Amino acid sequence: MLDHYTTPGESIEIRDNQTIYSLLTDRLARTGADTVIAAKKIGPGRWQNVTTGEFHERVVSAAKGLIALGIAKGDAVTIFSSTRLEWGILDFALAAVGAVSVPIYDTDSAPQAQRIMNDSVVKLAFADNRERFDRLDSVKDHCPALKQILMLEGNALGALEGLGVAVSDEELNERVATVRADDLATIVYTSGSTGNPKGAELTHKNFVSITITASQALHEVVLDDHPRLLLFLPLAHCFARFIQYASIASDDGVVGYLPDTKTLLPDLRSFEPTYLLGVPRVFEKVYNAASHKAGAGWKGRLFVKAAEAARVWSRKEQAGEQHTFAEIAERAKYETLVYRTVRGALGPKIKYVACGGAPLSLDLAHFYNGIGLPMIQGYGMTETAAPFAATRVTDNVIGTVGQPAPGSSIRISDEGELQVKGPNVFRGYHNLPEKTAEAFTADGWLRTGDLAEIDDAGRIIITGRIKDIIITAGGKNVSPIPLEEEIAKCPIVEHCVVVGDQRPFIGALVTLDPESLAIWLPAHGLSTETPARHERRGARGDPAVRGQGECDGLACRIRAQVRRAGHAVHAGEQVPDAVAEGSAPGRQPRVRRCDRQRDLQRQAVKRAVRNPTQKRAF
Repeated sequence: MLDHYTTPGESIEIRDNQTIYSLLTDRLARTGADTVIAAKKIGPGRWQNVTTGEFHERVVSAAKGLIALGIAKGDAVTIFSSTRLEWGILDFALAAVGAVSVPIYDTDSAPQAQRIMNDSVVKLAFADNRERFDRLDSVKDHCPALKQILMLEGNALGALEGLGVAVSDEELNERVATVRADDLATIVYTSGSTGNPKGAELTHKNFVSITITASQALHEVVLDDHPRLLLFLPLAHCFARFIQYASIASDDGVVGYLPDTKTLLPDLRSFEPTYLLGVPRVFEKVYNAASHKAGAGWKGRLFVKAAEAARVWSRKEQAGEQHTFAEIAERAKYETLVYRTVRGALGPKIKYVACGGAPLSLDLAHFYNGIGLPMIQGYGMTETAAPFAATRVTDNVIGTVGQPAPGSSIRISDEGELQVKGPNVFRGYHNLPEKTAEAFTADGWLRTGDLAEIDDAGRIIITGRIKDIIITAGGKNVSPIPLEEEIAKCPIVEHCVVVGDQRPFIGALVTLDPESLAIWLPAHGLSTETPARHERRGARGDPAVRGQGECDGLACRIRAQVRRAGHAVHAGEQVPDAVAEGSAPGRQPRVRRCDRQRDLQRQAVKRAVRNPTQKRAF
């Protein structure tokens, strides 16, 4: 293992006049106005293409409208919207005039939006629909700098176009010329898991540099052979912003904007993407849907065998081992019966899938790789404008998150922390100089807060999170990530959070996936009705008792998954009085949990089953 690594090759030199807006204008200059650059969903299975010229014209009209509204260079403007074409147009328009975009997740509450807008002194806000417009309007009086809220579904872009008629091309060009690579482009607020959200200040150079270098490193995905991307991740997140820029900057890339995922699978089939960007839960759902569709009969048994064969195939391929004639013949059979269908669920032209935002289980990565769909995994954070490292198509080593971009550097501190340096590293936290100083080492490296290793080829292996380490009352250190990943393999589990800091035992808060549960319950002879519904419908016997029995059954199954997860606890980090059924090589032997602790965990899990939390934003 290495303690530091710099990817061969020189960093991309970013000119002073290169900005996010120039990614669009450079493509227009290279390819002309008639190439298709984007697509908008206009109905079931129907997409409206947008040419590069049309997209640019709408950006210019919006930019002129912003100038007419009095938005000056450096002014903060909020976009409070789901992912849609108008989001992309506004993003480039704000970049063109040198305004600072302040995205807000479409799931954020009014108080959250209020805090963000006041911290960044937002002067103008865009909301996509009436509900989010009202959410902003309810706190407008508490945001002194906020002058106006415009609604996208109320033809906000049309209003900007009308206002912009009074602004000449010369005035716009003069404004565009004042925007430089080192200027602030956006303030993206972190999730605030360890306190109030912090606004990460990202420059045009941050995004342009990572867009160009990542596109070159992954040219097979985002540049070659007419790439098509269906984008549904929230554009408020840097991960989606980056891939939007990469698609726009590609000579013939097309990005399809999808506001919601209610009909994701049909939309994938109709749009026909060549690559797909998602978080682990998306790919887990595709796998679970295929498993549920196969059922519990011979088709179900076939799917289980095919899935295991795919993982074996991938592992042997990764190890450089030769496949036997029997394995080759078996793969040909499963290709026809299973693999082709699973790939087809992501669209008939899908070639690559990319995963980020959270750790992906090795089993799932090997499954997709084994069915002929390479899973590109990336690593990054808001503070690095999304990706800092990624596996390559030609060097896709599962279990790693690849190398950094050419010219960028990584190192491991004495405490095991991954630290990074490169042109896409942010300049600091908004209005928080102390937090900014804490984020960097004395010699200018960004502290990621992640525990990691660097293999001999410079690939990063993430092993945990410094702040996530749980210290039990017995003084044992436990990394929750392996446990959470194992429990999340259960097809009915949507989220899992392992807890136990300063407690005598480790527990897990589990929320269930309603879609998967609706299929799983009948398949196991259980009712899909809640105890409350039983009571209202006058079910036979005591409805409370009957409902309790079903919850107990679910809780037992979840506890079994928790016990099976015990093998993932690292040696030396075993928790006293915890049960781990079975043991992997190098793991500590099983120990027992007392009845009282078992009852406490049972109660906690049952409460989670009855009252699942809302899905957390990415």
